[in-house]
Amino acid sequence: MDYKGKMLRDDALKGKAIIVTGGGSGLGKAMTKYFLELGAQVAITSRNLEKLENTAAELEKETGGVCLPLQCDVRHYNEVESMRDAVIAQFGKIDVLLNNAAGNFISPTERLSANAFDTIIDIVLKGTKNCTLAIGKHWIDKKYTNTTVLNIVTTYSWTGSAYVVPSAAAKAGVLAMTRSLAVEWAKYGMRFNAIAPGPFPTKGAWDRLLPGNLKDKFDMAKKVPLNRVGDHQELANLAAYLVSDFSSYINGEVITIDGGEWLKGAGEFNLLEDIPQNMWDELEQMIRSNKKK
Repeated sequence: MDYKGKMLRDDALKGKAIIVTGGGSGLGKAMTKYFLELGAQVAITSRNLEKLENTAAELEKETGGVCLPLQCDVRHYNEVESMRDAVIAQFGKIDVLLNNAAGNFISPTERLSANAFDTIIDIVLKGTKNCTLAIGKHWIDKKYTNTTVLNIVTTYSWTGSAYVVPSAAAKAGVLAMTRSLAVEWAKYGMRFNAIAPGPFPTKGAWDRLLPGNLKDKFDMAKKVPLNRVGDHQELANLAAYLVSDFSSYINGEVITIDGGEWLKGAGEFNLLEDIPQNMWDELEQMIRSNKKK
């Protein structure tokens, strides 16, 4: 079986206008590419406009679709409103919001400053809230129906996980928001769902999480009963289905796509218990050095 193949028919998202936060790289980029291939117009956002513009140009060339790069720090509501208005000005409407922007790093919690903790909470939970409110209220005001919010959470949203406490707390909040609004705002024609991915390595995110030779020491595939990590197209297939009209009766659901990993051992980073204190010192220095580059 070709699990890297594309799932939906070519016109499955034709006519839809989609916002993907954190769409300039990694999984956001992979999902954006597939949405474009299926006929959608997609706006991608992040804080790094140069990266967004390069990604948009690359994806437009590869797919022939329309990809709009918009700089936006989702932590600030006024920037989210400006981004929303720019998408409407360009596309005329918004049909789908995909809250994918995230931040994370591994650290013993006692080593975290209050500011470091807040940074993750602000991007993941506050950012998702900002985008959901700004766009959801617009849909309600304009009486738009058949709209969808898809949130990217994680398998430790419901289990928690050591060494990524800010992310675990923030993602748990996003999951609660997903399920709550799936009930409250269904009357406005909105659907809310979430995807909880397991290991889907991306160079940027995984280099930050497991810098240096840590990726070799902690082989994530060994934690997965299927003995492999996920392919980006597999996640893109699931995301495309959940934002398409084919899933119109799915609401308030979180779908796990992790090869059975969390069932094998809940807590994405609990295995880091074996890291000695001196290695944490080295890891902290590597992370600080990477941030200065």
